[in-house]
Amino acid sequence: MIKINNLDDLQQFAVKLTSLLTSGDVILLEGDLGAGKTTLSQMVGRALGVKRTINSPTFNIIKSYQGSQLAFHHMDCYRLEDSDEDLGFDEYFEDDAITMIEWSQFIEAYLPSHFLRLTIHVIDENTRTIDIDAAGVHFEQVKEALEHD
Repeated sequence: MIKINNLDDLQQFAVKLTSLLTSGDVILLEGDLGAGKTTLSQMVGRALGVKRTINSPTFNIIKSYQGSQLAFHHMDCYRLEDSDEDLGFDEYFEDDAITMIEWSQFIEAYLPSHFLRLTIHVIDENTRTIDIDAAGVHFEQVKEALEHD
């Protein structure tokens, strides 16, 4: 578990996380509304060198950006609850990009077998904790590095 006391802590976590990611990585973001999923996605996108404004893709579901090194896909699958619509997710997961998915439980059937799941828990107005679950050897190494920094 990682404790986040303020936005500076979240920014440091985002930079550290981004430094550990490689082409094709998929990050699942879980947490209640207002937990900070979109904020963390924006920080990771900026750490990847995305210059454009990164905003919530709630109504588009998927937005893609070009970073200085890698592309960045940001998905918000909230509107796909009770839907079995495949929007070509595998094309994004097989791309040479970093993909962050909010509300991934609504597309569970389409998710790759290897991913990093970050669950953000709200403690109070400023404080969050992040639980990290890893599926796959690479993500076990990422988890280890994040938790022992």
